[in-house]
Amino acid sequence: MARIKNVAIQMDHVSTINITGDSTFAMGLEAQARGYRLFHYTPNQLSMRDGEIYAQAEVMELRDVKGDHFTLAPAERINLADMDVVLLRQDPPFDMAYITSTHLLERVHPKTLVVNDPNWVRNSPEKIFVTEFADLMPKTLITRNVSEIARFRAEMGDIILKPLYGNGGAGVFHSSRDDRNFSSLLEMFGQLFREPYIAQQYLPAVRKGDKRIILIDGEPVGAINRVPAETDSRSNMHVGGRAEHTELTDREREICARIGPSLRERGFILVGIDVIGDYMTEINVTSPTGIREVKKFGGADIASLFWDAVEKKRA
Repeated sequence: MARIKNVAIQMDHVSTINITGDSTFAMGLEAQARGYRLFHYTPNQLSMRDGEIYAQAEVMELRDVKGDHFTLAPAERINLADMDVVLLRQDPPFDMAYITSTHLLERVHPKTLVVNDPNWVRNSPEKIFVTEFADLMPKTLITRNVSEIARFRAEMGDIILKPLYGNGGAGVFHSSRDDRNFSSLLEMFGQLFREPYIAQQYLPAVRKGDKRIILIDGEPVGAINRVPAETDSRSNMHVGGRAEHTELTDREREICARIGPSLRERGFILVGIDVIGDYMTEINVTSPTGIREVKKFGGADIASLFWDAVEKKRA
């Protein structure tokens, strides 16, 4: 088995993360425990010259201590071809800057293993990739056309409206059939976003939770239920959602079995899907979270399972 020595992590700056629930931090801690040398860089530090991909990166040491969780050495210019693994872990927005970084990382993959595969990350936006499994989803519309959205709401009654390339619950609205702010909401979306929006049938089951299921190499390895606050429709934990222990249902195992082959075909080692009731709403392939919460509630050590899979892939 090919031994891993050097791991570069393309991420939001380590100083900005909340280590309590940050999956990248958990993966970094496990990598460090295995003796890998960690290099930290942000996406704006990437460069391409004469076909070679470089980054201004800092050797990073991590500690599971809130307020004192990292040390960075002085920046140095590294060639990503000299790395064994690159983790593509910065958060969206999934914009042209993000897309450009996937093009650059493609130049070193798979000789340097980039996780997840940058070509398939670019071609599998989470709210579009999921539509390949339309029968597993709530009713969904993707468009900028105001009359189409109005028609959809009239048919569905309550809908969720959100930006197609958003993340973390930002810009997610619950609009009922008699919502008098609906026209203003569409005007605001039209001013803020050049891309289409996504409208989905509102699922009342969200009051019982929005389940995040983590898959490693296409197999489910853990889950956490995220229950929205009483005053919010969003279950994301950083906007007030509450994490709680959960187990997978037969329906959720069926969903995972259906999507697993497609995840493996695309080289997706780490994926997080969102399930409300009996329906999958997203397939997160950019920087899925939930690893630390699963372990906190007595579930699997997913960071360890992740690196086991990476080592196998490197072999």
